[in-house]
Amino acid sequence: MIAVELFKLVRRVRTWVSITLICALPLVVAVFIAVTHIAPPPGQGSAFLSAVLDEGQLYPAAALALVLPVFLPVAVAVVAGDSIAGEASAGTLRYLLARPVGRTKLLVAKLIAVITFAVLAVVAVTVTSYATGVLILGPSRAAAVGTTPGGLAPGSIAPGAGGAPTAGLQPGAAITSLSGTPLTFVELIERVLGAMAFITVSMLGVAAIALFLSTLTDSAIGAALGSLAALVISEILVTLNAASAVQPYLPTRYWLAWIDFFRQPILWRDIQRGFAIQAVYVVVFLAAAWANFATRDVTT
Repeated sequence: MIAVELFKLVRRVRTWVSITLICALPLVVAVFIAVTHIAPPPGQGSAFLSAVLDEGQLYPAAALALVLPVFLPVAVAVVAGDSIAGEASAGTLRYLLARPVGRTKLLVAKLIAVITFAVLAVVAVTVTSYATGVLILGPSRAAAVGTTPGGLAPGSIAPGAGGAPTAGLQPGAAITSLSGTPLTFVELIERVLGAMAFITVSMLGVAAIALFLSTLTDSAIGAALGSLAALVISEILVTLNAASAVQPYLPTRYWLAWIDFFRQPILWRDIQRGFAIQAVYVVVFLAAAWANFATRDVTT
């Protein structure tokens, strides 16, 4: 059953159109920045955009920040909302359950398909935006700071000039963190992977809400819009001082905590809270989806 759902996912044109559109936004933004050489000043615009002119290798982080607030949650909500409600509206749900397939097994297969879509989308954005950042915006220029035209650091002694070279460039220390300290390429990769994991888990919270609503209705659009409405309400409450008492428990409260991966040292407090709150939403709404779907009458 899982293989069937994964095959349906990769066969659908909607899957690849959604991923293409998600990847297209960072590409368009990169082209505008590269052509105009104008990036938002620090503190304005999407995270990291102020640094990408000098740090092209940081563009995956900027791209993730661009797609996270709207594009990625919408795509995940649509796919998850269609999981059960789409089958019900098409009249295929009762036939699926007529086979020797339990409802729990079907729900798990649908969930794995949604998780696969979320992972594919996040990986696609990261890979394409890294290529975009390096090819269009250029690699990090920090490695060239403080070097002479010959590639030696000031004070270095050229080989053959009667002495050994002194300390010059530090290979790999070419990307600047948000704290102003250098990151090696390996550290950058590790932090990008951490950000990808955090964002994927955050999207699982969206998927769990949409999947639960999908078991309540026969309208895939209704399930998707319902989950998006919950996220919009959460975003509004996050910015409302009067709602400070409930803000730590809102699904979108820690969505941008992954940015702390790019500080030196990493600030784990909000990252850990973000993982924890998404785990709670995933467990609660998946349990509710299973409880409702297990008792739902699908014969009418």
